[in-house]
Amino acid sequence: MNLAYRDIRHNLGRFLLTCFGLSLLLGVVLSMIGIYRGLVEDALTLVRTPAVDVWVVESGTRGPFAESSRIPGDTREAIARLQGVSEAGSITYQSIETRHEGMKLRLYVVGFEPGRPGGPDRIVAGRTIARSHYEMLADKRTGLQPGDRVALGRDTFTVVGLTDGQVSSGGDPVIYITLKDSQQLQFELAPPAARREIARGNGPGNTDTVNAIVARVQPDANPENVVNAVQRWKHLAAMTQEGQEIILTRSVVERARKQIGLFTSILLVVSAVIIALILYTMTMDKIREIATLKLIGAPDRTIIGLILQQALGMGVIGFGFGALLITTFKDYFPRRVVLQPEDGLALAAAVIVVCVISSGLGVRLALKIDPATALGG
Repeated sequence: MNLAYRDIRHNLGRFLLTCFGLSLLLGVVLSMIGIYRGLVEDALTLVRTPAVDVWVVESGTRGPFAESSRIPGDTREAIARLQGVSEAGSITYQSIETRHEGMKLRLYVVGFEPGRPGGPDRIVAGRTIARSHYEMLADKRTGLQPGDRVALGRDTFTVVGLTDGQVSSGGDPVIYITLKDSQQLQFELAPPAARREIARGNGPGNTDTVNAIVARVQPDANPENVVNAVQRWKHLAAMTQEGQEIILTRSVVERARKQIGLFTSILLVVSAVIIALILYTMTMDKIREIATLKLIGAPDRTIIGLILQQALGMGVIGFGFGALLITTFKDYFPRRVVLQPEDGLALAAAVIVVCVISSGLGVRLALKIDPATALGG
């Protein structure tokens, strides 16, 4: 006779309700892990999309994603002439906020040169940019469709194509426009400010500025050699694709990783406390039954097995429901949630360990029960 099964069936409603509450808690733990994975994926999306080997930025900076970088636009020609470089392109990055059909729209704008490195890797609907001005590619998360017209700055752009999965490290959907349009949007002064600068004798200003130059190297060339060649110029800094990804994961999402990791650990501790209290309460409810088992000669391992099996049952069922819940609703989260099998297995193992440890409180109480309690009034 399986005593744990008999006891669970006797109090099935309470046991399932307890498992459901635990599943919500474990689902939150799993979702936090998935949100962190999603943060990393989002942070690396933009840096991987151009499929380049070398990033060139302003001297003393670590790239356009970690901090501000501005370099002259004609730097691209100098980079393209370096030995080992097959092609190069100029890129700008900026965050803007606009309105479309009465709704606020937060966007991350990427300016690139069509036909050169820096644009989206694939278009899922519509076409690529064909005109030099006022056309844009938008990610599906913007909710825009081909043919929609959106105001950016003082100009109106037409959506001609859609991308998928293109977001910034902050979670804002990405749009692509031509480099000239992005430079005008980012660096051109508003008319009152421009007139003020002209009155001061500063001129209209130079908008031929970009945030980074990206380059692809020839198959037989080493990106490190190109980086070393660029770094000999005092006004520029350079890094490989791998170096740019390391900067992103260690600086842009490092604080989020620590915060989510701490929150996940707290939730696991809370789960352990809840399981321990539930098992203690369930053991208190069975004092007379456990005393009777001892009175008829049941060994301690039978009583320990009763409590341990119930603890593991709660953990396994709770984790299963929680994983199913998050898998079903992860696409409705405002940020990307990436669930990896190894993360699920690691959490399942942690839940089993937590259940075993938490059962200790109930086991300790059960072993201290006096068999004579069964004969009491």
